[in-house]
Amino acid sequence: MDVLKIVKIGGNIIDDDAALDNFLAKFSKLTCHKILVHGGGKIATKVADKMGVEVKMNEGRRITDQANLDIITMVYAGKINKTIVAKLQAHKCNAIGLTGADGNSIVSEKRKVTSVDYGFAGDVSEVNTETLELLLKLNIAPVFCAITHDGLGQLLNTNADTVASELAIGFAESYETELYYCFEKNGVLKDIEDDTSIIEIINTVNYKSLIEEGLVSEGMLPKLNNCFQAITHKVHKVCIGKPEMIFNSEEIFTTIQV
Repeated sequence: MDVLKIVKIGGNIIDDDAALDNFLAKFSKLTCHKILVHGGGKIATKVADKMGVEVKMNEGRRITDQANLDIITMVYAGKINKTIVAKLQAHKCNAIGLTGADGNSIVSEKRKVTSVDYGFAGDVSEVNTETLELLLKLNIAPVFCAITHDGLGQLLNTNADTVASELAIGFAESYETELYYCFEKNGVLKDIEDDTSIIEIINTVNYKSLIEEGLVSEGMLPKLNNCFQAITHKVHKVCIGKPEMIFNSEEIFTTIQV
């Protein structure tokens, strides 16, 4: 079974031109099938500020009214996505920028209103891999931004970690899928101030203990939930750490296991 690496990058790479160039140069040299997923919330917030549009957050999640949806569509699917694709082309890696609406790849449901109305936020309900399979067979790397659609003409702001996880699950039957969450830390840390305190293995047993002991920060919990969602749905490998973990076998990072 062929290997498919699905890599999610966050703001610490996207916001730093040198870091982005360095990462994309290495990503382009991966010889296996690959998909890149990116966010871009910090840039979207800066654009909103310049345009006088208020940005509201709740528990780290953006409340997406129509004005903010317009901005993230411009920023995610436009500026960031096409910049990444252009840089990959410069590294001789044929890539194509996508939202979930393209090829009907990722369908979401508008998040139901509970105590908070998140507006045009989407929770993934369906992944269709047919079009993406064709691209991968042509050695074209899909580059997904964090926007999906509801199948009825509405775009939805969707968490990039969730997009990456759901893509990995969607391909798990046809590829040996590996999911990498790249950010600025070496992995999940016991002490957020100590970069050497890496928890190298997290499984369903010690995960509960880590939460009970307060050793996992609240900000890391949604990412870990996506990790466990993937690893319990036949995704072969799930890792969290700096981008070097993908390219350097000696790098130490966090691996998620059942």
